[in-house]
Amino acid sequence: MAATPLAVPQNLSSHHSQSHFSFANCVNLKQSHHRIHPRSTLVAPNGVSTPHKFSSFKKLSKPITVLGHNSKFLQMGSQETQKLSINSMASDCGSTSATLSKRVLGIAHLVVSLGIILVVEKLLKKAFVAAAIKFPSALFGMFCIFSILMILDSTIPDAATSLMSFFEPALLFIQRWLPLFYVPSLVILPLSVRDIPAASGLKICYIIFGGWFASLCVAGFTAIAVRKIVKTEMIDAEPMAKPSPFSPTEVWAWSGVFLISFVAALFYPTALGTSARTCLPFLLASTVLGYMVGSGLPSDVKKVFHPIICCTLSADLAALAFGYLSKSGLDPVLGNYLTKVSSNPGAGDILMGFLGSVILSFAFSMFKQRKLVKRHAAEIFMSVILSTLFSLYSTALAGRLVGLEPSLTVSILPRCITVALALSIVSLFEGANSSLTAAVVVVTGLIGANFVQATLDKLRFRDPIARGIATASSAHGLGTAALSAKEPEALPFCAIAYALTGIFGSLICSVPAVRQSLLAIAG
Repeated sequence: MAATPLAVPQNLSSHHSQSHFSFANCVNLKQSHHRIHPRSTLVAPNGVSTPHKFSSFKKLSKPITVLGHNSKFLQMGSQETQKLSINSMASDCGSTSATLSKRVLGIAHLVVSLGIILVVEKLLKKAFVAAAIKFPSALFGMFCIFSILMILDSTIPDAATSLMSFFEPALLFIQRWLPLFYVPSLVILPLSVRDIPAASGLKICYIIFGGWFASLCVAGFTAIAVRKIVKTEMIDAEPMAKPSPFSPTEVWAWSGVFLISFVAALFYPTALGTSARTCLPFLLASTVLGYMVGSGLPSDVKKVFHPIICCTLSADLAALAFGYLSKSGLDPVLGNYLTKVSSNPGAGDILMGFLGSVILSFAFSMFKQRKLVKRHAAEIFMSVILSTLFSLYSTALAGRLVGLEPSLTVSILPRCITVALALSIVSLFEGANSSLTAAVVVVTGLIGANFVQATLDKLRFRDPIARGIATASSAHGLGTAALSAKEPEALPFCAIAYALTGIFGSLICSVPAVRQSLLAIAG
């Protein structure tokens, strides 16, 4: 019988480090193991045949088996792999359904918690209007919520904690979209300043810039002086949750809303009953998209091109494009943006409708930082009170000194107070221009957002308490957001001073004697 050579697979002879069989090679070896003869010829890796005696083969009673018939390697694909695949698919489906249900519950939680805050604010507003009470209704609601939380914390702490957890999604929503609620006043600025003479506009700008710097100095130096007196050591504040960034899905979704509603409004101008309601979707979408794009810009660009400016320009450009294509002009579209009519709301009315909920959210913020407020009460309250009084009375005096009309001076009195409460304050004065008030407040915030950190460094304010209080007392929410992004240790003091400045300003302006003195100074 001729000698049968034993074929060695090439992948074995190529390199010792790659010593693995393919499935075909394993089968070939299994099929050829019966043909191994006692006097076989080995084929070496270099191709040279070497005869060798396999004397021990004669004594073998069983054939050599490289892979047995019951090998798990050969059976994995038929049974165990199928079981693993089924289990994996079941696990994936289970995790997907769990994630989906969790997301749905999260959305429902947000809707319920935010809805409660909005309903409470609207009911309070209606009740105060019906009772002819001029005091800000949302501010009263904030005091009530804060009092309830404090009472629960002293009697049933778990109930207070549960209440805070329940409203956490709503508070994060408000924090995430807060700058957007300030935008409507800037979007309609071309309509608001049309009747203001250029000379008066320059005087207002002078008061805004000079007043911001003066208020910052008063608040900062007061905080430093009081801290030197009380010498209270800083403690770690309660961590404050940050809202999630905007996802590409959100951007694409709002882009789709804008395109569809813009085209629909062009062809069907009164599809939703009125032109304001028909324009609402695309004007709202353009504002939101501008804010999303602006929020994603590099930090260096944001110093010059703030997200609020970005979304203001986005809304104005959308209004300009619609006015041009529909041949209606810019003014009617901007008029539809903010109608100030509850039965016929525009996009701006929807956004500004959240301002009351912002005030109510102050109660939760102050309760969360109650230990910090108690520990540093002297620095915080003294700085806020003096800064707020200085801001109101210095603005009235500056307006009179530069010869600004009294009605315009009154309109810019609450320049350092957040929009939500500034509008409530000017509503207490006769003849005030609320649109101008909102625009001045936002511009003040933008100035602070762009220049506050460099100014604090120049003034050598090193203490986080002084930096936080000075920023919030002079530039409210926008300045707070800008400083806390780079100095998180100052955020708690910013948040507290931001809320307390508006609260104290509203309280003192509710006193008739204070209002009369401000009017007398303004001329």
